[in-house]
Order: sequence, then C-alpha cells, then structure tokens
Amino acid sequence: MNEKNLSNTPSGGKFEKISAFEPATLVLGVILAVLSAIICMQIIGKVGVTPNTSLIGAIIAMVIARIPLSVFKKFKSLERQNMVQTIVSGAGFSAANCGLLAVGIFIVLGKNEFILPMAIGSIIGVSISIFVVGKIFDSEIFPADEAWPPGVATAQALEAGDEGGTKGIKLLIGIVIGALCGLFKVPFGKVPFNIPAAGIGIVFIANIFSMIGLGVGLLIRGYSTVLFGGLELGKTSIPSGIMIGAGLMALIQSLIIILKDTKHKNKDTDVHTKITVTKTEAKKTIVMGFFLYLAGAVVIAVISGIVTQMSIFMLILWVLWAAISCTVAILIVGMAAMHSGWFPAFAITTIFMTIGIFLKFPLISLALLTGYISSTGPCFADMGYDLKTGWIIRGRGKNVEHEKYGRKQQVIIEMIGGIIGIIVVLATLKMFVFGQETPLLAPVSKTFAEAISKASDPQVLKALLLWAVPGAALQLLGGPKRMVGVLFATGLLINNPIYGIGVIAAVIVRLIFGNKVIEFIDAGLIAGDGLGGFVYALLVAIGIMSK
Repeated sequence: MNEKNLSNTPSGGKFEKISAFEPATLVLGVILAVLSAIICMQIIGKVGVTPNTSLIGAIIAMVIARIPLSVFKKFKSLERQNMVQTIVSGAGFSAANCGLLAVGIFIVLGKNEFILPMAIGSIIGVSISIFVVGKIFDSEIFPADEAWPPGVATAQALEAGDEGGTKGIKLLIGIVIGALCGLFKVPFGKVPFNIPAAGIGIVFIANIFSMIGLGVGLLIRGYSTVLFGGLELGKTSIPSGIMIGAGLMALIQSLIIILKDTKHKNKDTDVHTKITVTKTEAKKTIVMGFFLYLAGAVVIAVISGIVTQMSIFMLILWVLWAAISCTVAILIVGMAAMHSGWFPAFAITTIFMTIGIFLKFPLISLALLTGYISSTGPCFADMGYDLKTGWIIRGRGKNVEHEKYGRKQQVIIEMIGGIIGIIVVLATLKMFVFGQETPLLAPVSKTFAEAISKASDPQVLKALLLWAVPGAALQLLGGPKRMVGVLFATGLLINNPIYGIGVIAAVIVRLIFGNKVIEFIDAGLIAGDGLGGFVYALLVAIGIMSK
C-alpha cells in the first residue's frame, strides 16, 4: 500500500510533543468518547455488527477541526486529530464489542448480580490488551509496516479532511437524517417503525457480500413463521448453531492467514523503516501479558465469588485457562487483523468457551471466562489499526523518538477511551436494556448464553452441532474477508425484519450506483441513528415520548 506521506516530521530533531493529558484534547476526547460508546452500543444492538470505529473517529475529528472557532484551531494538527480519533475508537469498540457483549451474557442468563463483576473484568481485559499491543506494536511479530488496512484508510480520511472540501457538510447531513430516523417512527401499517439509517449507512462502508449475508439472515429470521409454516426461528437452536459453525470456520480461516507466508506482499513499502521494538522486548511483553491476564482472572474470581463455588484444583485450572485463552486470543486476532483487516474475535472466544465446557467449568465460571476472553481480542485489533494510523501520520517511524512518544500517548488516551466505554455501558443499561420490550444486546451474547446454559443438555448440544455444519459451509464458501457465514448467522439472531429490508435495499442501490454515492453521508447516518436512538430512549425514560 502506498499512501501519501501525511507528516512533515524529519528523520530526527525536534517535534511537537502532544500529550494525552493536554486539557483541550482530553476534554473534547472524553465528550466524544461518551457519544461514541452510545452510538456503537446502538449499532451492535440493532444491526449486530459495529462500523470501523477508527474510521468513524477520524471523520468526527476531521469535522471538529473544521469548526470555525478559535477553541478548535489547534485541532487542525493531524496528530491531535489522531488523538481524538483514538479515544473515540477506544470507547466505541470497548462499549460494544467488549462491555455490552460481556455483561449481555449474564443479562440473557438472568444473572444480573454478576453484571458488575463482569464489567470490572471487562475493564481489566480491555486495559491489559491495550497496554500489550502498545508495547508490542512495531516489532517483528507485529510490524508497523504490515498492512493493517483500516489503519491506512483512517490515515487517508484524516488527510482528506486536512485538504478541506464538502466532506464535513456531507457528514452533517448524514447525522441529521440518521438522528431523525432514530428518533421518530414512521406511522405505516399496524406497527410504526424506525427507518434503519444505521443499517443503510453500514452497507456503503462494509464488504457488500457480508451485508448481503446479514440482510438475508435478518429477513429469514423476521419472516420465519411465514416462510417455514409457523416455525419461530428465535425459539430454536438453529441461529446459534449456524453462528457457532461459522465462527469455528472463521477461526480456521484466520489461522491459515496467520501461518501463510505473505513474503511482505501487503507491506507498506513507501518508506523503509527500522523496527522500534526488539524480538526480546516483544517476547517479554507477551509473557508479561500472560501474568497480567492471570492476575486479572484472580481478581474476577474473587469479586464474583466463584472462588467458593469450585474446588482448589478447578479454580487453579480456571485461572490458568483464562490467562492462556486471553493471551492466545489477542495474538491470533491481532495477526488476522494485521494481515486482512478483519478479526475473528467471536470465533476464537467460541473455541475457548467450548473447551471450557468440556473442562466442566460451572455455569457462572464459564460465563465469566467467556466475557473476559471476549473483552481482549477486539481491543488488540482496533488499537493496532489506531497505532498504524498514528505511525503513518508521525512519518512512518523515520523519527524514532517521535514515534515512541506519540505511540505512548495514543496508548494512554485509548485506555481512557476503553474504560469510558465500559462505564457508559453500565450507566445506560437501565435506559437501553432493563424494562425494554426489545433489550439492546449484542446478538453474540445470546449465542454465548445459550451455549453456556444448555451445555449439560445433550439434545441441545446435538442440535447446535448439527446446525453448525451449514454455518461452517457458508463461511467456507464466502471466504475469510467476506465473513458471509458469520454475518448471515448474525442476521438470524436479530428479530428486526425492517433492518433486513433496509440493508437489502441499500445493497441494491450500492450495486447500481457504487459505494461512493453517499460517501461521508453514510458515516453520518450511522452516527446520527445512534444519537437519535439515544435521545429517543432518554425521552421515553423521562416520560416525554411514549414507546
């Protein structure tokens, strides 16, 4: 990949030191991080997937930089935009892919007393993963000059914003339309509905084959009683079985990518650089990460009370398995993300959860294990993308001192964003989940919860394994980058046919007119829908609007 050099930093000498704790950057970043967390929770709950949080963060930072007020003048610096983008990204993925997913398992299981211990465990997992990737990035294991495709796309978006134009106006239009769609229902037929702006926006950003799989899955689930003579798919093990099969196949595909000799064919060769992290330092970091995950598992075991529910042998086994699982998960997820731009975090968590079932861990212990592991992989991948963006902006490592300093600040501000994301999840559960007719939960949480709760039922396990076969076959046919099997299964897990109609309609428009037809408006639709949904839930909670 050859991108323009976005930095004027010389190979040595002085550079502007932009701290993560710089008041203006931190305050603005925290405000946007809260909004990002809310938006991404909305998206994963409604659509089942989250958009590229790095890219969305970059677009928001770009718009902020172009606001004609003196307070925002310093944000014309691409490095400051990268800092804002990083905290926005951190909050988004930690809230949706880590926090909501992890605590959602216990909500589905009806074990709400374990929500707080799981949230603390999620914060621990997120923080350790961000720390580890910050220490291991730009090593021989995870070179900065490898592909990291979303990181490159984010850097290009920041560059586009620096050049000016109508991009900010387009984004604002999208936000307004998306907010209106999320806030107001269309009075059509017996049941009013919201226009699925987020689903439409994601279609123009994501892989089109993935979106076809998602749309078809949504439609089949939504109209299953009509299509299959009264059969309600949501009351069967079919969606979860297909998801497990697709997830396992995605894991196999990711391992093939990792082990495949790429011979640097996807590397960013614009500038030859020297790695800033030695192999010895990288190995020490991995070992340190293992012991940090081990300590985290001990903390979770104590605060959740599972230390009293298992024998000493089982407790030691659980702690060791949690640490091993988290360490292996971040490495596999990170490598897949580095080479291909996607990460099979769900697939890998499924594997370690399944082995946990065979190790005979009790239900609560198994759920905590699953939530802990699922809080580690996404952080490693998304943080890698953000560090790649920063690496490009800082001059691709030409100035080693600048690169090391900037990377450290990114790690700090991303960790702040990650913690904010989990706190936002806890703070908004009453608004979005409890007492809601359709709780805002990640579909994958339901899959994990079903597999865990039915682990001792041989008939359910048999059904899950049976339906795993077509899921695996579909994922195999679609390939690792398209993720058709996983997205089709995601659609089957969500009872929202209107979103299915919106996704398929958007796919048709994209096939006819291309994905540039609403460029930047698409990101605005996603952000606006999330904000509109939040405002709607808030107004319902205080009695101004009715459901």
